[in-house]
Amino acid sequence: MAASLVSYSEKERKDLLLKIYGRMLKRFGQRNWWPGETQFEVCVGAVLTQNTAWKNVEKAIANLKQSGKLDLESILNIDIDELALLIRPAGYFRLKARRLKSLVEYLYKRGGRKLSKIRDVQTQQLRAELLAVWGIGPETADSILLYAFERPVFVVDAYTKRIFSRMGLISREADYEEVRTFFENNLPERLQLFNDYHAQIVATGHNYCSPKPRCEECPLEDLCPKLIWRQE
Repeated sequence: MAASLVSYSEKERKDLLLKIYGRMLKRFGQRNWWPGETQFEVCVGAVLTQNTAWKNVEKAIANLKQSGKLDLESILNIDIDELALLIRPAGYFRLKARRLKSLVEYLYKRGGRKLSKIRDVQTQQLRAELLAVWGIGPETADSILLYAFERPVFVVDAYTKRIFSRMGLISREADYEEVRTFFENNLPERLQLFNDYHAQIVATGHNYCSPKPRCEECPLEDLCPKLIWRQE
């Protein structure tokens, strides 16, 4: 049985989203996400984390650091085969090398050697430009916007869809833009809130709300209308 939407008033929905965040925050503490020493490192990590665990991304980034290649100009000029070998731990390394090259070429064309020159570009324009870069999808683009360029854009991932469809707040069939708009319309537009909320979702999804969930231990257990999806 597929999960069904629960009927909430606008105020109830907004209050519930903040209550959910508070529960996760109490369980996991401030997540201090995204782990990256520089703005550029965050951009690189957003590409490398596609379809892989973060521990693998950390190994790939360590390789780039050790080789002195973790900067815009180095990746712009490095041979793509050498780049692929350096990021091999992140998986799909040949594909990701091409995607990383595409992103870096865009960033250089847009702002030269300094990402700070992109600071004044309007968020919606910058998002549209990132989405036009080969290999950059909505989740990667929004991760770059939120974590590297500090724009209040809500990042959506598989955990987000699983948790909030099970809670009856979004449809299981909702696409990325529908889910992103849902959160942005129902949460206060605060950069730090969007930042940590996504990190809390990842922690909750990874630890509790898996395909076979551990409901009894989940910080959201009493807020989740489990009867609407438990037989799915």
